[in-house]
Amino acid sequence: MDQPFDDDAALIDVYSPADGAREIQMTPDKAAFVKALHSLCGDNMITDSARLAVYETDGLTAKRRLPWIVVKPGTIAEVQAIVKLCHTHSVPIVARGAGTGLSGGAMPHDEGVLLSLARFNRVLSVDEAGMTARVEPGVTNLGITAAVQHLGLYYAPDPSSQIACTIGGNVAENSGGVHCLKYGLTVHNVAALKVVSPEGDIYDLGSEALDAAGLDLLALMHGSEGMLGIVVEVTVRLLARPPSVCVALAAFADVASAAKAVGDIIASGILPAGLEMMDQLAIRAAEAFVHAGYPEEAGALLLCELDGTPTDLKRLAVRMEALLRDSGSTGVTIAWDEAERARLWQGRKAAFPAVGRISPDYYCMDGTIPRRALPDVLNEIGALSTAFGLRVANVFHAGDGNLHPLILYDANKTDELQRAEAFGGRILELCIERGGTITGEHGVGAEKIDQMCIQFTDDERTVFFGVKACFDPTGILNPGKAIPTLSRCAEFGAMHVHRGQEPHPELERF
Repeated sequence: MDQPFDDDAALIDVYSPADGAREIQMTPDKAAFVKALHSLCGDNMITDSARLAVYETDGLTAKRRLPWIVVKPGTIAEVQAIVKLCHTHSVPIVARGAGTGLSGGAMPHDEGVLLSLARFNRVLSVDEAGMTARVEPGVTNLGITAAVQHLGLYYAPDPSSQIACTIGGNVAENSGGVHCLKYGLTVHNVAALKVVSPEGDIYDLGSEALDAAGLDLLALMHGSEGMLGIVVEVTVRLLARPPSVCVALAAFADVASAAKAVGDIIASGILPAGLEMMDQLAIRAAEAFVHAGYPEEAGALLLCELDGTPTDLKRLAVRMEALLRDSGSTGVTIAWDEAERARLWQGRKAAFPAVGRISPDYYCMDGTIPRRALPDVLNEIGALSTAFGLRVANVFHAGDGNLHPLILYDANKTDELQRAEAFGGRILELCIERGGTITGEHGVGAEKIDQMCIQFTDDERTVFFGVKACFDPTGILNPGKAIPTLSRCAEFGAMHVHRGQEPHPELERF
């Protein structure tokens, strides 16, 4: 078995509310820990480097780290026992679902245990009358809908990776998807969670009722990126399938016109189930990949899904088509047939892999801005693309301003990865400048930790440290992610000055 530790005790950085970071000492007897862990996991423990390499990265493949040990428990009791052992020996734990996350949140700790929840893949029960389902965290997002569709029900959040991403990961990142505009993010569609604490204890959050007593810790757990507890069971809310659905595809001459139309739609009082935008580069990549029938000559397109009763929907579709044409659309088509609707959405859902066919690598960003800022920000991203010398494809949730610029680069070419990361960082800073935030659904993870220094003040980050310490006082859960230390923010501010950039006002104190 590989032993990456030396004979001395390893030091692990963790958070404390007092100074942002401190060091704790791991138990020196690593052999005893490994032996005890093997007695718990048996063949579901991985230690050889070839098999460990499978887990060295999540969807953010630019950042990689080999885990020390991977374990694959199959029951809640096994998870509890593993976590208790890690707590006793002060060994870091990173929980992992399908590894489809795009911010490095599931990147392993090289001196810790990667806890895979892949075997937790069962739908435990469905309450048709209560319209809920109780599932394990390794069930795929799309798998929930597949399990209840015969009842005329479905699970609303639908990330583009829904065929592979798991509900536990959706909770960790508070994922959204095409239908988040009308039906909300993961946090709006989960009723209850069962969580294992860093000490190995079990506690329940939320309720199948409309509300639960006490502080809203259920919402706090969503988007916490595995830093506060390990989710081992999720109760999701289900919806009845709408009786009628249509999808409008509208072509525009440029992204600014399409972005303005987004504001016009919402201002009209129409609330689409989904409202997505793609620019020309994304359109052409998707069309070449899946042949969705997209207008390749368009500078941008909007996909707008409406749902409701057949009578109401027909009136709404007429209003929508007129509004899109008045907003400058060069062509509108409306799909009513289920197969035709699915084909239009397939192009959008396949946009990420489609872009992967036209570039050796791409860097997927995730920032959110107010809808009113869409035209301005998209134009600025275009200018930044020229300045950094890298192409960018825009495909995103336009209705809620959740941007997903895909920065195209070639990692084999000198400094292109560094330029792509710098370009992405500048996009996130642009989102902040326009009154937005550095993430909409991908989380902070390891990717955006420096931009947290701009988004939040040192006092605000100290509050985050305090919350972390309340749930995880020894700091073993996913350490080093999401919350930057004060010293890191000082270094980040100094780097900005060194590059000749004006520091953000929040960094002036460092």
